[in-house]
Amino acid sequence: MTGFSVSLIVSNFSNVASYLSPIFETIPSKVVPAQIEKVVSLVSRTGRDLQRYDNSGYRQVVGCVPYRYKTQQVNGTESKEIEVLLISAQKGKGMLFPKGGWEIDESMEEAALRETIEEAGVTGELEEKLGRWQYKSKRHNIIHHGYMFALLVDQEFERWPEAEMRQRKWVGLDEAREVCQNWWMREALEAFVNLKCNTEEVEIEANESGNDV
Repeated sequence: MTGFSVSLIVSNFSNVASYLSPIFETIPSKVVPAQIEKVVSLVSRTGRDLQRYDNSGYRQVVGCVPYRYKTQQVNGTESKEIEVLLISAQKGKGMLFPKGGWEIDESMEEAALRETIEEAGVTGELEEKLGRWQYKSKRHNIIHHGYMFALLVDQEFERWPEAEMRQRKWVGLDEAREVCQNWWMREALEAFVNLKCNTEEVEIEANESGNDV
């Protein structure tokens, strides 16, 4: 058995994916099968060796409020309703938004997109930062700083890294307020609602004034 073959026999598959990913990037996309590209890109990171902490020792966490527009007919008029994507908690009850540790080898935006793919199996256009929240971990005596972004979803994967341990559900804003278990995520949701509703109202008023004769 060659040394190269031995180096690939490891217990953690994500390490293999991390090793192979730079190799695939140098190969033309036509040469690499689409199935392999998906496997490499949809593998969860494990461990906290690269976890980012601030100067106070607070763990840095990032996540997203994934959303989409649902078009429906109301009294013959087409309207758009915002739906957000919630996932089940890995341990415990309730639903929440995808989030996870921000690591030292990635930007905040890259971490937010990565965690959303790993936990919820969706990706899209990362938009505004909704704010920062400070909270204490329920399982560990650690203070976290949580940053949340709005994410307009344009791709939803049938399979994703945490599909076997989480469920996901598209819900309206009122239902999201009721079932989201974390207080700081509910605040992030309200920040999202205020941002999107105010933006849409301004756009509607601008369009109406532009149509005046």
